[in-house]
Amino acid sequence: MKNTLYNIGYFLKEARTIILLNPLSNAFSLLSAVLIFFILAIVISGWCISNQVVAAIQEEAEINVYFKGDLGNIDAIKLTEGIKGIAGVREARLVGEDEAYGRMEKILGKESRVLEFFNENPFSPFIEVNINIEGMEHIIKELSRMEGIEHVRDNREVLERLRGISEALEILGYLILIAVGITTIVIIAHIIRMGIYDNREQINTLRLMGAPEIFIAFPYLLEGLIITLAGSVIASALVVSALKYLYTQIGPLPFIPLPPRESLTVNLIALIMSLGAVLGISGSFFGISSAKRG
Repeated sequence: MKNTLYNIGYFLKEARTIILLNPLSNAFSLLSAVLIFFILAIVISGWCISNQVVAAIQEEAEINVYFKGDLGNIDAIKLTEGIKGIAGVREARLVGEDEAYGRMEKILGKESRVLEFFNENPFSPFIEVNINIEGMEHIIKELSRMEGIEHVRDNREVLERLRGISEALEILGYLILIAVGITTIVIIAHIIRMGIYDNREQINTLRLMGAPEIFIAFPYLLEGLIITLAGSVIASALVVSALKYLYTQIGPLPFIPLPPRESLTVNLIALIMSLGAVLGISGSFFGISSAKRG
């Protein structure tokens, strides 16, 4: 370890020399790393935003419970309190006829004048139940056992689709992360192998002089690390600019609960830089080991 630190200046100089021996190839590798990390950062940021939106919608997941028409107001309140006691129910409140009418007016907007043709309020009171989407099956089963309930509008299809979207986004994110990792390692390993092949005479000379393998391989390890770190730094700068532009254009929309830009940016930079270091070292080791076998 001491020898490695003592010779770090030599290793950096050698890594610079190796990179400059194939400037065009290394430039394309750097560009590839920038694009790969930038795409990864965009996908992850989209994944984070989408997950937050889906989670926010799931938090507002509701079912409507309609009770029998002969049920009085006091009994309806008691039924509402009983629903609140079901496991998985976050909140339950009684929505009266007038409130149901007002909601429909807002939904219809300019077309709400059609409601004026009704002599009486066509809407019935119901119980609005905010639920934990994971416990939907249990909640519906418990509601079916309660007296006085006539019908439950569970929006099952919509809620199941939301849950499916959340799971699909998570799987897609992991698949892209794996694809990025494999691609980066293959690119770096190929560059390292080319560097070793181009410098095989110098490497053989160092071996004849008794230089240990770690001493010979370390500059190539640094080469892969420098390329991926440089790529992750440039990609991070592009992502910061892209997120700033996106948040400026979208602005604070109440129906799209975006995560705080600062925390999202910091987490993305930390992730991209860490991945750049890990993948650069992994690709370098893979290239060195494959060159030895070749």
